[in-house]
Amino acid sequence: MNRPHTQDTGLLLLHALRCAGACSTERLRHITGAEASDIESELIDLGVAGLATRLSGELPYWSLTDAGRAAHPSRIRDELESAGARPVVTAAHERFLVLNPELLDLCRAWQLRSVDGVPSANDHRDAAYDAQVLDRFADLDLRAGPVIGELAAALPRFGRYAARLTEALERARAGELGQVTDSTVSYHTVWAELHEDLLATLGLQR
Repeated sequence: MNRPHTQDTGLLLLHALRCAGACSTERLRHITGAEASDIESELIDLGVAGLATRLSGELPYWSLTDAGRAAHPSRIRDELESAGARPVVTAAHERFLVLNPELLDLCRAWQLRSVDGVPSANDHRDAAYDAQVLDRFADLDLRAGPVIGELAAALPRFGRYAARLTEALERARAGELGQVTDSTVSYHTVWAELHEDLLATLGLQR
């Protein structure tokens, strides 16, 4: 029988830094959904344990140390096996790989378009073209939803991706065009984090 699975904020942060790289505390909040005060406390604990370090600069960015990168695989494997989630995550990863090439094609379509047969940078002055591409993103998002739902049922931390992807798409439709490919909270960035999360969770390489 699988043991009940509970969220571990320290593991969430360790995993987020593994999947997204160096992050500000605000980005970690966006990724994990944890409270800012909990994030600050857990980051200090990770720092004391030698697993994470605060980078110098105006903003409080954090990164894994070599020890943190070394500790991550066994901790995330323990989480996966404790939840009995490996079959579900493996199946979801296979379904994700079917969708991933479409996402990459859509990102190219957003950034480039054909003008008189010549690929050119999309200057986003053609609202009808952009709306068409966003409609295709929305269709992809609908098909990705069940995959993420199955993941979240097995490991709740995956549930954040659905809300983050939908939020990015809604903001893009409202006129924040950078939410498609050009920010740390863009649809493409969140999708890439999901891809890396699947690989890291299963112990796979790209």
